[in-house]
Amino acid sequence: METSTEGAAADGGGDVTPVAAALTGPVSDEYPANADGTTVTVEAGEGASTATGTAAVVPVIAPTSLSPSRAGDFMQCPLLYRFRVIDRLPEKPSAAATKGTLVHAVLERLFDAPAAERTAPRAKSLIPGQWDRLRESRPEVVELFADDPEGERLAAWLAEAEQLVERWFGLEDPTRLEPAERELFVEAELDSGLKLRGIIDRVDVAPTGEVRIVDYKTGKAPRPEYAEGALFQMKFYALVVWRLKRVVPRRLQLVYLGSGDVLTYDPVLADLERVERKLLALWDAIRQATETGDWRPRPTKLCGWCDHQAHCPEFGGTPPPYPLPLRVVEQGSAAGPESAPRET
Repeated sequence: METSTEGAAADGGGDVTPVAAALTGPVSDEYPANADGTTVTVEAGEGASTATGTAAVVPVIAPTSLSPSRAGDFMQCPLLYRFRVIDRLPEKPSAAATKGTLVHAVLERLFDAPAAERTAPRAKSLIPGQWDRLRESRPEVVELFADDPEGERLAAWLAEAEQLVERWFGLEDPTRLEPAERELFVEAELDSGLKLRGIIDRVDVAPTGEVRIVDYKTGKAPRPEYAEGALFQMKFYALVVWRLKRVVPRRLQLVYLGSGDVLTYDPVLADLERVERKLLALWDAIRQATETGDWRPRPTKLCGWCDHQAHCPEFGGTPPPYPLPLRVVEQGSAAGPESAPRET
């Protein structure tokens, strides 16, 4: 593992090897409709869930797939996973997550322009239009600035987005990049039947066929002792690509726009095999919790940012009635979240 501003796979121009043929698909995970008729869309990359639109009422079903965000939810707190995946409780949009969505959209759209025109001024000029599109597709984000009649907070927020976009140009040179894919939905089914899915921000492929997976983060880079946790998402994506194409990505790259750092890691097959074993153990714990209804909260400092405190026993709340059939567990048997693997 190393920190670098240099890329391994595709910093140079020229032709790239197409990888989309076996990797393309829909651009988001969409869970079945809630009992109240709303539809919840979960975007794999940042994992933000929002209630949007209306749909026919359908029965709640047990989860059948796993994304990096949902895996992270369960490892952080099994009850949070239940609230988001089983109960599909609505969550308020956050300024930070929405800013991340906006910046991602700008960086994606910038590559529509010819290489010579991919400049910082052009990228920043895309922000107003992408913000308009975001408000149209997700009207709930307007609530973020409902108490800002003069638009001062919105102007400052948009200025922060501009700073993040501009900082990216000091980390990568888009005039020398020709991504093979942007915002690429990937899905692979393991031998166990578990489906892994997610959305990769950018895939670069060198003329030699080497693959680099790139993810943009609008926050700050983690301290070295937490870097492994940050790389979990990238190794997840690498595993999916390997399962689909039998190609181990040459490099995994996290671009932290908040701090101006680039974290890179060159995986080997053993890394991906370890991640697969971990995900299988994690999925087994999720299935047991789904069947038994035993979703235990795991209190941490992150609880202060959770939207679901009113339903959490740790804060005196009561979870909604469990909407799935329960399996009776014999006394003394081990099941549920306690068997979830720990980060290593």
